[in-house]
Amino acid sequence: MPKLLRGKSASVLREFLVTESAGGLVLIGAAALALIAANSPLSHAYFGLLHLHLGPLSVLHWINDGLMAVFFLLVGLELKRELLDGELSTWERRALPGAAALAGMAVPAAIYAAVNAADAPSLRGWAIPAATDIAFALGVLALLGRRVPVSLKILLTAIAVIDDLGAILAIALFYSSELSPLPLLGAMVAIAVLAWLARIGVHVLWPYLAIGLLAWVAMLLSGIHATFAGVAVAMTVPLTPTPGKPEGASSPLHRLEHRLHPLVAFGIVPLFGFANAGVRFIGLGPEAMLGGVPLGIAAGLFIGKQFGILGACWAMIRLRLAEMPSGANWRHLHGVALLAGIGFTMSLFIGVLAFGEGGTRPDSVKLGVLAGSLLSALAGYAMLRSAAWSGFQCGCIENSSGTRG
Repeated sequence: MPKLLRGKSASVLREFLVTESAGGLVLIGAAALALIAANSPLSHAYFGLLHLHLGPLSVLHWINDGLMAVFFLLVGLELKRELLDGELSTWERRALPGAAALAGMAVPAAIYAAVNAADAPSLRGWAIPAATDIAFALGVLALLGRRVPVSLKILLTAIAVIDDLGAILAIALFYSSELSPLPLLGAMVAIAVLAWLARIGVHVLWPYLAIGLLAWVAMLLSGIHATFAGVAVAMTVPLTPTPGKPEGASSPLHRLEHRLHPLVAFGIVPLFGFANAGVRFIGLGPEAMLGGVPLGIAAGLFIGKQFGILGACWAMIRLRLAEMPSGANWRHLHGVALLAGIGFTMSLFIGVLAFGEGGTRPDSVKLGVLAGSLLSALAGYAMLRSAAWSGFQCGCIENSSGTRG
């Protein structure tokens, strides 16, 4: 096993990679079904179901504002674990993925802004191509099996985790509506109570979930997007293990994370993809297909991500501020940079926040995200496959057991 996988976080990371990879393949299938449904005789039923109201919200809003809060709860748990007890727990481990993630967010956003500089309303979507879909990316990586060094999966996961943090901050700072002070105060009180429970050592999960639900309702009414409640609640869930128990078995954070993983990977994220990837191509005009929004997103994901991440990795390694991942070469890193351009879930989500659901821009966002993500997936797969073939020829690829093959 490579050095990066040794230690108490190994089994947690291994389980994460397996779940995310399989979930990514399910997500790919869900997105394909959405496109088929939107462009078939079932399109009326498909869009009608999404806009059907169940209580105060439509089905689409329940998915985007409700179920995605659970997705962000899991993202927050993963982020906290990686920073405190995982592959981002030291500054040495954070250096390479941190620089790569920052450049991989800044360059795509700059490309989008440059393409849409003359259209002020479209500039609101600057953060759309800055996101990476870890499930989708690892799903593509899973198709290559053991031909890819495990260190690359760790690097891609670390980049995506830091990328998620950037997306969360962007949502909180730039995609929240006018604030309502009283509900916001209620949300803050709920989070403070959860932090107090963690401080006094409460390790049962139900108080965190029950009070977290109240925080979600208050956040929904406050003007800050409700999914931010998931992240805030996650930050309060204790990580401290109980002596004498197996790794992570007694930690509330680990228990909740392990229970949520299958639900999110095989339920919530594919459902989100099915609800948001459907775009009807018939009747779309040139602006929707070739305008600044879709071109900026596609160029940001496909061009901006790979040059931003690869450039940052080159600089960090050449300056000896970080080391090349074990068993990898520059072609491998280029493949990872390309796969990071798969923005699907988070990009679509930010697109909804940026432009809403009405008009032509939401369809333009979907087209740009689908085009950029598909190009990145195909190019990344091809690059890593060619790197794996070269690696096997020269015997420089390590398999998951740490032996050369």
